[in-house]
Amino acid sequence: MFRALRPSAALYRSAVLYKNPAIVASQSVSRNAMALNFARAYGASAGLARADIEKRVLEILGGFNKIDSSKISLQAHFNSDLKLDSLDTVEVVMAIEEEFSIEIPDKDADEIKSAAQAVDYISKRDDAH
Repeated sequence: MFRALRPSAALYRSAVLYKNPAIVASQSVSRNAMALNFARAYGASAGLARADIEKRVLEILGGFNKIDSSKISLQAHFNSDLKLDSLDTVEVVMAIEEEFSIEIPDKDADEIKSAAQAVDYISKRDDAH
């Protein structure tokens, strides 16, 4: 990769042909820029920030008409505090899946009983967006 950044022998030979050094410099810049355009670096995602996950989960809960907005918090239990039945809880989990573009297996979905547990689960998933 670094070899492409060094001027070639042909470039030095072309410098002899041109009396204007600006022409040679512009050619070397364009050749180097062209070589750099084809190099791509991909790294692992840093993941979502926990504060962002919390905000989005609380917004999902706020979007449900059955939930009293004054009772929404991370520690609020879906059944006892927010008065959601099992079908409502399934809807919440489905909304979380859609929001973060993930699939939560039924076994894991049954263990999510509060917003804090949902946030913990999502923060452990590398594929959440």
